[in-house]
Amino acid sequence: MIPDQSFTAVVPAAGIGSRMAAEIPKQYLPLGGSTVLEQTLARLLNHPAIDRIIVATAEQDPWFERLAVARDPRILRVNGGRERADSVLNALAHVETDWVLVHDAARPCLHRADLDAVLAAGRQPQGALLASRVRDTMKRGDGQGAVSSSVPRDELWHALTPQCFATAPLRQALNDALVAGCAITDEASAMEWAGFHPRLVEGRADNIKITRPEDLGLAGFFLQQMNESKL
Repeated sequence: MIPDQSFTAVVPAAGIGSRMAAEIPKQYLPLGGSTVLEQTLARLLNHPAIDRIIVATAEQDPWFERLAVARDPRILRVNGGRERADSVLNALAHVETDWVLVHDAARPCLHRADLDAVLAAGRQPQGALLASRVRDTMKRGDGQGAVSSSVPRDELWHALTPQCFATAPLRQALNDALVAGCAITDEASAMEWAGFHPRLVEGRADNIKITRPEDLGLAGFFLQQMNESKL
């Protein structure tokens, strides 16, 4: 793999996952014989185009260094920030490749075919992100618990990760958006704010992000299905 075709992966893992109502951050909860974070990192470590993974954890995180994967020479831990965008920007300061992908720490059910597709699509100036089409009828609330209107779903997508971009433009977009006080929910939103139009790469809907307690069991089921399909 020649240098300008390789990727560095950034995994922001500084959040506490308050909606999980767990005693430890959700990325360290047990899943499939290891932890959520280890399952996520395994999906990335097994791809030949990914040379390095930078994991951004809370500064006083006592759990990461206890993981066996923390000793993998391809992984670098850095301090995260108050918000996701801060953590990603801190990690980007250590990225040396021309291309970078960002993946959620709590999204362990990433299929290889989806990773291949977004890496291929991400090697263009606008970047790319995995996404899934909205299937349900969408409603806009009125702020008081009632429906204001129905929203056409024809071109609505759920943004997933990984999201892939050229390193320098992403770093600049995140920095400028944070300076401007913009609300940045994912890397694509920073690039959109900077005038880019990332490509949507349709991915599998089972690439779920573990957010609530019930998601953990669902992720375990999906991982079991993934493992059985390889037998």
